[in-house]
Amino acid sequence: MTRVGGRWRVTRPWPRRLRPFVHSYAGYWEAVAAPYRVRLVPTGRAVVVISLGEPFTQVRRLGDSNPATQVTGSLVAGLEDGPRVCHHPGGQEAIRLELTPLGAYRLFAVPMSELTNRVVELRDVLGPESGMLAEQLAATGNWAARFDLLDNALSARLASGPDPAPEVVHAWRLLSRAGGAIPVSRIAAEVGWSQRYLACRFTEQIGLTPKTSARVLRFDRAVKLLTREGGQLTEVAAVCGFYDQAHLNREFRALAGTTPGQMAAARVAEGALAL
Repeated sequence: MTRVGGRWRVTRPWPRRLRPFVHSYAGYWEAVAAPYRVRLVPTGRAVVVISLGEPFTQVRRLGDSNPATQVTGSLVAGLEDGPRVCHHPGGQEAIRLELTPLGAYRLFAVPMSELTNRVVELRDVLGPESGMLAEQLAATGNWAARFDLLDNALSARLASGPDPAPEVVHAWRLLSRAGGAIPVSRIAAEVGWSQRYLACRFTEQIGLTPKTSARVLRFDRAVKLLTREGGQLTEVAAVCGFYDQAHLNREFRALAGTTPGQMAAARVAEGALAL
C-alpha cells in the first residue's frame, strides 16, 4: 500500500494464470476527496476501471472537438495513439486494471479495433454481470477479498475467451520485446505473412496497426527512461530508436501533447499525468 499524491494505492502480485494477460491491477481511493484532472498518454495497453465510488464525469481526447464521453460508472479504454483528458469530481474509489492487448482481446471477446481510441461503459463490453461484480466488490471492505473476487472473475472470463492467432501473438512479442524498434517488414517475414495481411489481423486483435503499435511502444519506453531513470534526452532518443532529439520532441507532442522535459518533471503514474 502506497500513497500517490492525494490517493492511496493498494495492490498485490496477481496469480500466475493471469500474468500473460494482466499487466497490472491496483485499488485506489482518495485520502481527501477533491476534484482532479489527469492526462492519459498511450502505453500500448488496454485499461479497465471498475468504479466503487464516484465515476469520472468527463473523458475526452485532447484536441477533439466532439462532445466528451460521458460515463456513468465503470469503463473500458482501448489502445490509444494520442492523449486523453479525464475529469473526476472527487470521492474516487476504484480498481484499475491494465491489460496486455491480447489479454484484452480474450477478456472482451470483441475485435480490439472496435475499441481503438474509445472509452465505453464496462457493461457494454462485458455485459450485465460486470455490474454485479462491481456491486460485490463495493460491498466487500477487505482489499484481499476484493482481489480474490477479481482474480476469479478474470480467470473465468479469460478461460472462455477467443484465442488470438499465433502469428499475431508472435508479432506482438517481437514488437514489445524490441520496444517498438523493429521494422514491420522483418516481423511480417518472421511470421510468414504479407505486411498487408499482418496489418489487417494485427489491428483486429491488438487494436492498432503494427506501425502505430511500434510508435506507441517506443514512446512508452522513452517515458519510462525519462521519468523513472532520469535519462538524458539525447541518450533516450538514441536508445529508443528515434532519429534524433527533434524526432523525440515531435513524437511526445503528437502522442502526449507535451514535451519530454515537461513529462520528465511531472508525476507520471500508470500513464497518467496530474494536471
